[in-house]
Amino acid sequence: MQEQNHNPAQAGTQADTHVNTIALPAPTAWPFVLAFGLALLATALVTTPAIGVLGGVLTVAACVGWFREVLPHEKHENVHLEPYALNVQSVRTSVARIEVTASHRARLPVETPSIRAGIDGGIAGGVAMTGLALLYGWLGYHSIWYPINLLAGAAIPGWAAYTTAQLVVFHMDGFLIASVIHVVSCLLVGLLYGAMLPMFPRRPILMGGFIAPFLWSGLLYSSINIVNPLLNSRIDWGWFVASQVAFGLVAGFFVNLHTNIRTRQYLPFAARMGLEMPGLMGESNQKNDSAGSGKL
Repeated sequence: MQEQNHNPAQAGTQADTHVNTIALPAPTAWPFVLAFGLALLATALVTTPAIGVLGGVLTVAACVGWFREVLPHEKHENVHLEPYALNVQSVRTSVARIEVTASHRARLPVETPSIRAGIDGGIAGGVAMTGLALLYGWLGYHSIWYPINLLAGAAIPGWAAYTTAQLVVFHMDGFLIASVIHVVSCLLVGLLYGAMLPMFPRRPILMGGFIAPFLWSGLLYSSINIVNPLLNSRIDWGWFVASQVAFGLVAGFFVNLHTNIRTRQYLPFAARMGLEMPGLMGESNQKNDSAGSGKL
């Protein structure tokens, strides 16, 4: 049998090396190369294809190089640690406490409209707004397709150059696109009404029928030249504001027709996740405590 040589000094050195170092992922420049390659690919969209070719080569090379850094085994490097004694002492002589009063509690509406109320309000408001828009097209241009084509021009390239004679006739693609834009917008605004009106319980019709339409009409007035140049050059702001007010009044009226539901049935996402929220978590804890005491 062969004797095994045990060197205590060498064993102690290896143990110290293992204790005083930490393995960290090895540094690599491939992520920066990948980012640069992707940036060149995006630049090629507005410059020349040659830049895109260079970006593609760098992107592929960076992906291969980065994967080789972690597969089949991730590369590490040992970083030396300097041990030192940490003595933490507090300078506080007492525990700081926050006095919770009624002002710290969230004030939430007891009842709120359901999602169905917002959808019904959006549909009813959209019908009212559509009626006024079609009336405007018939009175002003003897065609109900004029306002529909104006709305479709927001999504169809090239319609900004259309003449009035082209906008007063029926276009199937314009009708379909305008219908999608109108339906989606009305449903989203209707859901927004269902969420906003409980914040103004005293005058919901004033908020939904006048204040909100004037606010987003002013916002659209300041940005319409960028969003839809065709609509900006041909829009009649009087009829536009009137249609928005009609939508707000009808949508708010139909939202108020529905029976509200208790707010506690639809807790915020943060409360369902168990995060601390003033005015909500306290009530939930009280219910849990009462339920637990009842089981005992």
